[in-house]
Amino acid sequence: MITRAALTGWGVCVPEARLTNADFERLVETSDEWIVERTGIRERRVAGEGETTATLGIAAGAAALKQAGIRPHDVDLLVLATTTPEQPIPQTSAFVQEGLGLRCGAFDISVGCAGFVYGLITGSMFLVGGGLERVLVVGAETLSRILDYTDRQTCVLFGDAAGAVVLSAVRGEDPPGLLAWDLGCDGSASDLIQMRGGGSRLPTSAATVAAGEHCVKMDGAEVFRRAVRSAVASGSATLERAGVKPEQVDLFVPHQANVRIIRAAAQRLGLDPERVAVNVDRYGNTSAASVPLALAEAADAGRLKGGDLVLLTAIGAGMAWASALLRWGE
Repeated sequence: MITRAALTGWGVCVPEARLTNADFERLVETSDEWIVERTGIRERRVAGEGETTATLGIAAGAAALKQAGIRPHDVDLLVLATTTPEQPIPQTSAFVQEGLGLRCGAFDISVGCAGFVYGLITGSMFLVGGGLERVLVVGAETLSRILDYTDRQTCVLFGDAAGAVVLSAVRGEDPPGLLAWDLGCDGSASDLIQMRGGGSRLPTSAATVAAGEHCVKMDGAEVFRRAVRSAVASGSATLERAGVKPEQVDLFVPHQANVRIIRAAAQRLGLDPERVAVNVDRYGNTSAASVPLALAEAADAGRLKGGDLVLLTAIGAGMAWASALLRWGE
C-alpha cells in the first residue's frame, strides 16, 4: 500500500484593482509595446485598502477548503509561502490560521517565487511520513507594497494575489499525488533579487528608508539567464526521478515571471506550447501565488483530468528553485 499527497482542493483570491501597461506609461518612462515584448505582461492586480497578504491568503484558503469539501477542523497543518509577510512578528500563517478558524500547526516559508512549490513538497512530507491526513498550502503576496514605482525595471513586473491547495493523504496500489520532486538553492546569487532594508544586516532607519532599501531590486538580465537554466535542470531532474519522459507530461505549470522565460524553459524541456499554463499576461509575477493561481485556473478551465501528469517548476530569490511532478486525481 502506497501513501501519496494528492491535491484535492484549490482556490484563489485576486484583488479587483488593476494596473495596466497604460497606467505605467503615465508613471515611468515605458510603453505597452516595451513591456509586452520583454515580459508578456499586459496588466496586474493590486491590493486595495484593507487588503493584505493575510486577507488574500484567508480568502484563497477558504475557497480551497470549500472546493475540497472539508471543514477547518479537518486541516492538520497550514504551510504558508510568502515574501511579503503581514508583519515581521508573528508569522503570517498565524493570521491566516485564525482567519480560517484552523486549530493546527502553522508556519511560513520564505523562498521568494519558489515558495509555493517548496511548501507543497514540505506539506507532502508531513502526509507521507508524518501521519497527517490533510495539509493546506497557501501562497500569498502583496508585492505592490515593496515596489519602487519610479524603477521601471521592477515596478512593471509584479502583482498581488493568493492561491491555495488542499493536500490529502491517499492510499492505494498506485494512487494519485506527488510522484517526484527537486529542490535547490545557489546562495552565491543572493544579490540578484533582494530587498536589503529591514533585517539584522541593515535595520530599519530613516537612512534606509530614504535610500529606498525597503523596495525590491533585481538584476533582470542575469535572473533571466539563471531562471531558464535552473527551471530546465530542476524540471528535468524531477522527470528523471519519476521515470517520466517530457512527452508524457500533460500540463506544465511554471512560475509566471516572464513569458520569454516560460517559453524558453518549455522548449528546452521538450514540452509543446499547448501543454503550458500561461497567465502572466493578466497577473504579472505574483511570486509565491504564481504557481497555485495558474494551476487553479487550468483546473477550473477543464484542462486536467484524472491520471494527468502535471509538472510544477518555480525559481525565486536566493537563488532557489523547486519542481514537483503530480499525478492528478479525480
